[in-house]
Amino acid sequence: MLTLGIDPGTATVGYGIVRDHPDGSLEAVAYGVITTPAKTPMPDRLKTIYDGITALIELYKPERSAIEVMFFGKNITTAITVAQGRGVALLALANAALPIHEYKPAEIKQSVSGYGAASKEQMQQMVKLLLSLESIPKPDDAADGLAIAITDISNSRYNAYTD
Repeated sequence: MLTLGIDPGTATVGYGIVRDHPDGSLEAVAYGVITTPAKTPMPDRLKTIYDGITALIELYKPERSAIEVMFFGKNITTAITVAQGRGVALLALANAALPIHEYKPAEIKQSVSGYGAASKEQMQQMVKLLLSLESIPKPDDAADGLAIAITDISNSRYNAYTD
């Protein structure tokens, strides 16, 4: 099974595509970021994000998708901007008829590291370890996209055993 994980944003959208092998091993198929240049009008940024995610879906043909639920901080302007990028990502996933699963940051940390308040460094090390990578995926947003995909795979395995 192939899962696409999305770390939403508007300047940088992280993604990770992870294969769940029948023997239980995980493989990083692809990861990276979709970036939009600063000072680009928001509609153009959103189109870039939509087109980028759509191209990933067409190229890799994932069977599942997962996206991080927004964590609201004190900066409402940033939250609204990220929400726009997240909405466009959800639209691209829905238009591709992919099952979409949403995870809170603490759920992702708990699933990947075993600790819901893990640091970014701990998360990156665990992503590297779980995917048998030679180095930590860069940039951070790409590692986050992989962590989201890993979380979804872990969650689907758990649900398969409990159903």
